[in-house]
Amino acid sequence: MNSSTMSWRMLRRAGERSVITCRGIMPGLQLPNPPPSSFAVRSVMRANRARDTGPERRLRAALREAGLGGYRLNWRQAPGRPDIAYPGRKVAIFVHGCFWHHCARCHPSLPKQNTAFWARKFELNRERDCRKRKALEDCGWYVFETWECDVRLHLDYVVDQIARVTRPRGRRARVREA
Repeated sequence: MNSSTMSWRMLRRAGERSVITCRGIMPGLQLPNPPPSSFAVRSVMRANRARDTGPERRLRAALREAGLGGYRLNWRQAPGRPDIAYPGRKVAIFVHGCFWHHCARCHPSLPKQNTAFWARKFELNRERDCRKRKALEDCGWYVFETWECDVRLHLDYVVDQIARVTRPRGRRARVREA
């Protein structure tokens, strides 16, 4: 048994989640969920998705329309498992939800129940985002972090910024016909 397998098992026994990087395993922390305040809250929270969210789908559709297909979704071989990855160009895209990652421009409010839990949860989400970004950058990846509000309000600008890095030189963008 090699050391990476052994450390993975030790992390699993300790009850921690981990992030696999190009240099090994990076431990993270998973908070135990508090009991839901009502059945309705429980149902709403269980319906939240970790991947294939509305903003991700909108961005992916816009990328395909701009001729930027060929990406991988939640690609496990990339450190931090980005939402959208262009492995050949080493470009990773994370689409952050304004509530879950606490967008600095939107300033979403904390839930009224279990405020201490939610404050810590959002802090840990931001720390995890930093770890993922650093792990990718250390492996030579170019990282885009776009927010739900940017996808909603400035989708063309977001796609243009991604296109500048992912599109091969000398290739023009497709022109949309009305």
